[in-house]
Amino acid sequence: MDHLPDDIEWRIAAAPVPYATALAEMEARATAVAEGTARELVWLLEHPPVYTGGTSADPADLRDPQFPVVQTGRGGRYTYHGPGQRIGYVVLDLTRRGRDVRQFVHALEGWVIDTLGDLGIAAFRAPGRIGIWTSVPDPLSPGGTAEAKIGAIGVRVRRWITLHGFSVNLAPDLAHFGGIVPCGLADFAVTSAAALGAPTDFATFDAALALRFSTFLETHSLGRKNWA
Repeated sequence: MDHLPDDIEWRIAAAPVPYATALAEMEARATAVAEGTARELVWLLEHPPVYTGGTSADPADLRDPQFPVVQTGRGGRYTYHGPGQRIGYVVLDLTRRGRDVRQFVHALEGWVIDTLGDLGIAAFRAPGRIGIWTSVPDPLSPGGTAEAKIGAIGVRVRRWITLHGFSVNLAPDLAHFGGIVPCGLADFAVTSAAALGAPTDFATFDAALALRFSTFLETHSLGRKNWA
């Protein structure tokens, strides 16, 4: 993709990658980026079914786990990853791009929200609730709407290198989220692009994401180099 910067590797996995394999490779890459021996990375992939717990995970949120449960160093609580969900691991050097973790998380949310908007999904941030949200029909109020989560954000920063990133529900089996309380938010539903009648293929989403990448870096100040 000619519009992507040369100093960041853009990688798309051709087949599902086991979570443990991806985690080990991502952490090794982060170490190499910190040491100046590898380029930064955006890695788009899909996982076999797995539940992952972040640093705030509450065991009470494991309702009826149907798949392996893996504890990880990212922020947040429990979430589900599986087929039909696009995962984006983002390994960037914030020493080069601005040592502001909150700004990075905000930028990551904005990147996904803008991309979903290009696919016809009006996504947004919800005050007090991290992640990516959208409106769906409210089953308890005919003609009304409710907020549902379509994407999750989970980030770790080590030596000013970012790890983990985002997940977006394109066409996963939403019943698989029933084994946990997703992100600890029991009162909110989970939705997907498929449920909203939007495009669900990875190629379309990835292309839209790539077109928004430069804006993600520049608009949110992550393109600035050599910050003090």
